[in-house]
Order: sequence, then C-alpha cells, then structure tokens
Amino acid sequence: MAPLIALVDCNNFYVSCERVFRLDLTGRPVAVLSNNDGCIVSRSQEVKALGIKMAVPVYQIQHLVKQYNIQLFSSNYALYADLSARVMSLLEEFAPAVEVYSIDEAFLDLTGMCLKDPVAYGQEIRATVGRNTGIPVCVGFGPTKTLAKLANFAAKKWPQTGGVLDLSDPVRREKLMRIVPVNEVWGIGSHIAARLNRLGIHTAGDLAHQPAERLQEQFNITVARTVLELNGIPCLELEAIAPAKQQIICSRSFSRRLTEYRELSEALAEFCCRAAEKLRSQQSVAGYLSVFIRTNPFNQQEPQYQRSAGIRLKTATQDTRIIVSEAHCLLKALFRAGYRYQKCGVQLSDIQPASMPGQLDLFDMAEPIRQAGSPVLMQTMDRINRRFPKGIAVAAAGFDKAWQSKVERLSQRYTTDWRELLRVRCD
Repeated sequence: MAPLIALVDCNNFYVSCERVFRLDLTGRPVAVLSNNDGCIVSRSQEVKALGIKMAVPVYQIQHLVKQYNIQLFSSNYALYADLSARVMSLLEEFAPAVEVYSIDEAFLDLTGMCLKDPVAYGQEIRATVGRNTGIPVCVGFGPTKTLAKLANFAAKKWPQTGGVLDLSDPVRREKLMRIVPVNEVWGIGSHIAARLNRLGIHTAGDLAHQPAERLQEQFNITVARTVLELNGIPCLELEAIAPAKQQIICSRSFSRRLTEYRELSEALAEFCCRAAEKLRSQQSVAGYLSVFIRTNPFNQQEPQYQRSAGIRLKTATQDTRIIVSEAHCLLKALFRAGYRYQKCGVQLSDIQPASMPGQLDLFDMAEPIRQAGSPVLMQTMDRINRRFPKGIAVAAAGFDKAWQSKVERLSQRYTTDWRELLRVRCD
C-alpha cells in the first residue's frame, strides 16, 4: 500500500488566534510582535500585501502602521499554546499516528485511510478544525513528509487549490516542482540554496533530478535524503513521540537595560526555574550548566561586554534549587559593574533520561541527602506553578519584575484565565 502523509499547517497562526475572539479584526491588517514588542513574528494576509517582511523591527514600519491602521498585538503565548493543543487534539481524530512538528503544524500518517479521495478528506479536516477552533488550516498530501510539506506550501500560495493539495500523482508533482524555488523545499536553507543555485539548481524539480549520491558527497546526508523524498521515496519516519531535547536554553532580552547584580540574578533565577521545568517535563536530568550575559551589541555608543561560563554538575540533576544555586555562582564570576546589560540566559546540556543511573560524588555527603527528597519536592513545585503560574517562580526570582519583557499590547487570555473569559451580552 502506497504511503500517504499529510501536513496540516495553521494559517498565520498567532494572528488567527487573535482573530478567534476578535471578529472585528477579520479583513483588517493584523500583526503579532516578538518579545519586548520589537519585531513582527506573525502577519495577516493584509499585512503581507503591504510588503511588510517577517522579523522587521516595528520602529521601521511606524508610518505604515499609522497609514493603514495595522492592529499590533504582543505575543500571547498562553492563548497560542492552548489553541494549538485544541487543534492537535482534533487532528488525532483523523489519523492513527500524528507527529506534532511545531506549535502550528503536524504530520498525519493517512496510509490506507482515504484511498479514494484524499482531497475530500483534507477538506473535512479543514472544516472540522475551523468549526471547532476558528483556526484556518491548509492541508498538503504526499507519499513523503517532504512532498507533504511542498504540497502544503502550494495549498497556501495558490487559493485555487481550496487550501488542500495532493501530490501523490507523479505528473502533478513534476509540474509543481518545476515552478517552486529550491529554497522553498523543506530542509534546504538559504546557504545551501545559494550553493545549489551556483550549480544551476534553481527549482525543486532541478533538485529532484540530481543523483542523491553526488549531492551527499558535495553537501550532506540531509540533502541526499531530500532528493529521495522529492522522488517519492520515504526517508523520514513520523515521530509519534517527540524526542527529548538534548539542549535547553532559556533567555530573554530585558525591557530596559540592567545595571545591578540583584536584577540580573533575579532574572537568571526565573530562567533557571523555567529551564528546570522543561527538563522535568521530559523526564530528564542535566549534567552541564552554562550562563551568559551581554550588553546590546548594536549600540556602539555604549561600552560592550559579553561573557559566558559553564560548570559540570557534580551529579546530573533536574532540581531547581541546585540549578539556581550553581547559576548564581557563575553569574558572580561573570558580572562586571559599569555596564548596561540587555540579555542573560541559562543553558542546560549533557541531558540524559532521569531513569539512567548516575555517578554520585563519594566525598559529598550532603548531595545524596539533598537528592533523596528532590523528585517529590520538584513535583509539588510543578503542581503549584501549574495552578498558580507566578507562585514558586516569583519566590525564586523575586517580586520586582521591572526587567521583564515589554508587553504593552497583550490581548486577554481568553481560554486559560477565568477572569479574562470572553463576555457576551444579549441586548
């Protein structure tokens, strides 16, 4: 039986989430901003039509914001994560195997599920997700994940597809690949695309006609697999369970420049709390911790300073207390007075399953005692933080959050906070 993979991708996801509860935004130019309200990270079709690119700083387009009354929103991650979970839950009803690829897209293994009319099945997926969440999606079908991605790209780009396209047919596949630029192929980044262009490979079709072995020698195994996938030969399996992260980074730019050690230490403590939570959520422990701080590298009018340091932990851990304590020791060594710091962060690496036996320090008598009650205590902390998101993190990081990111245009948390539920009045 021929394999059939579908990629379901939400359209302009962050913007679509904002529009679900603001029907007055339909048809109007809307954009969502990055942390600190600095850059554009999601655009409605109306904003794209104005020529505004992704990641452009807001201050550069203020004239367009005023001229066209563009509605700007701060990133509302609580809302986006909740609506994403609802979309993914609906998709699981359509396929026996689903790989959640990102917050707004997922691969579905539909082999044997819709042999007669995949397009009709795709339209049913679109209608169900739209009806139950209000989020518009496009669906691309293909015998491989790469072709499903390509089909989804075309379904979004050309409205005449109705938001659904099937590339199972080799003839249709060939026609599309002749006109799709090679940089739009999944897994082909800008640098590799530039090198391919220099070799005369400009379209997806050009790439598909290349010998995979030769490209592996010139580039890498990823490019070779992409060639095979474009020819309908599956090389990438669906990952029903997301693999554990091998590196966890938590960092943030500050809403204002920090000059005091106390403020930096509070910010770093919160980042450590979040990193440890992510570590525990995937049932892992970390053996190496690193910390970095830096000033604004783009402001050459101020003194520049950027440093990082790391330490191998005595015992691989997921304990927030240990991670915060060691991070503060590193920060003390890194901090220098007289600078205006723009960003700091923590990175956890050498990550391994928590169930893996670890080597204890023979000469540290306090460590086994401290680790003994750690799992229960950390589970309790996580339950408190889930119920009261500003609970333990506030206690660890301090109550003065003047350094936190600027979110001046934040919408309501319509689905995750009782106090901010949508109100409907009948007059």
